[in-house]
Amino acid sequence: MKALNRWSLVALIAASSSYADGLSTPTIDGVVAAGTAIELIKEGFQGTEGPVALPDGSVIFTEGQANRITRISADNSIASYLENSGGANGLAFNSSGELIAVQTTKPGIAVIGPAGKERVLVDSYEGTPLNRPNDLVVDKRGGVYFTDPGARPEPGKPVPKTAIYYLSPKGKLTQLATDIERPNGIQLSPNEKTLYVANTYGEHVLAYDVKSDGTVGERRNFAKLEGFAKNEQGWTSGADGLAVDAKGRLYVASAAGVQVFDAKGKSLGVIPLPKAPQNLAFAGRDKKTLYVVGRGSAYRIATLTSGYTGRAK
Repeated sequence: MKALNRWSLVALIAASSSYADGLSTPTIDGVVAAGTAIELIKEGFQGTEGPVALPDGSVIFTEGQANRITRISADNSIASYLENSGGANGLAFNSSGELIAVQTTKPGIAVIGPAGKERVLVDSYEGTPLNRPNDLVVDKRGGVYFTDPGARPEPGKPVPKTAIYYLSPKGKLTQLATDIERPNGIQLSPNEKTLYVANTYGEHVLAYDVKSDGTVGERRNFAKLEGFAKNEQGWTSGADGLAVDAKGRLYVASAAGVQVFDAKGKSLGVIPLPKAPQNLAFAGRDKKTLYVVGRGSAYRIATLTSGYTGRAK
């Protein structure tokens, strides 16, 4: 019998455990094969957001409550990547390899690595401090799109103003929209002609055509989400983080699980998870592993497709 390498042994053990727990994927053509194990890497993280691939195929994500960024290697070993992250949430890399984060301790967008390159890119709009930015994506020119849903509304207090923004490569901040109930995850299509925004309180993922100067056209409903329901806070789809693959398919972390749509917004299927996911990213060898984080847990799923390789996420 051929000896198993370390990865194969880890995968075999994980698959056995996942199947025993009933955690496996449905068939989604070109995305995942039926019965693919959904591997639980670990539970008990102190917040789980902002995953993004590193050049070596490992993945980092934010633990907001612990004020750190954590790394998961290919063998599932876990280590601190960066302490004192400024309450980092969403993460991205620019073309220079700088790590850009949404920070919540002092709300803003900042470069937080490598050491010595740290700087705040923006923390206010027209003299007014940003509320509480959530997620971001960096385009090929170095511009940054980000969402600002504000802190979660509290009973008896005013509902925070929400917005999505574009920070140009030259540092000009443009407010793109203020009519989304709760803008959350944000992502670009591989060709960067479409900007996607997850609306946590809405039934649809929203889309905008991107103009040559980085601004956008009118919003439209791109994809209808499953699991849109009413809870104690009102109607919500739980739509959160977004990712795209090499074929332009869109992956949405939502209350229903990981929902997958083709480039035209057609639903291709849902990967259920034991806890509602918060964010997701492709990493690993050839970017053919989907890492999903949420509610203090991290999972990975072997995919038939590669994530988009034109940027870290």
